[in-house]
Amino acid sequence: MSTEESVVSIPIPPKVKIRLEGRMLVGEGPLGTVARPFPKDAINVAASANSVTLTLRLPPHRRESKALLRTWVAHVNNIAGGVSRGVEARMKIVAAHFPMKVAAKGSELVIENFLGEKHPRSAPLLPGTKATVEGEFVLLAGNDVEQVGQSAANIERATHIRDYDPRVFQDGIYLIESAHLKEAS
Repeated sequence: MSTEESVVSIPIPPKVKIRLEGRMLVGEGPLGTVARPFPKDAINVAASANSVTLTLRLPPHRRESKALLRTWVAHVNNIAGGVSRGVEARMKIVAAHFPMKVAAKGSELVIENFLGEKHPRSAPLLPGTKATVEGEFVLLAGNDVEQVGQSAANIERATHIRDYDPRVFQDGIYLIESAHLKEAS
């Protein structure tokens, strides 16, 4: 059983602090705080001032074990990057039949005149996610990749068309850039 594949050390940016609170991995940075529970029975997590060390408790030669370890490396990188650089997603408003009016109001995105409907549709934005409408684009920003991605999915679901031929009625708000870490400035 090799230990090389079962221990990974992840460097943390200088302005980010990561700590453990029970089963929660909490990251704090200039853009806020992100917390995520981790499986304590499968992975040991040790956080120091400038790195996080993940130790796999499962046999490292199994494909599922390697996938779990790589998944948690990505989670730690997303936490550290989200609180230091931020996360963004980009959506496009497509209105072929009726002009839509889209506005961000509080913690939801309101879509009026979708396919000529009298009542507005709304999509909830998860906590920590902000939406801005710029012309035919909706920009979602936050510090947690999962929250921004789920908010984008809520918006797409709110404009799902039922009882019409989707080949003809292609109106809606569609994801064109998935939730990703912003480029370093």
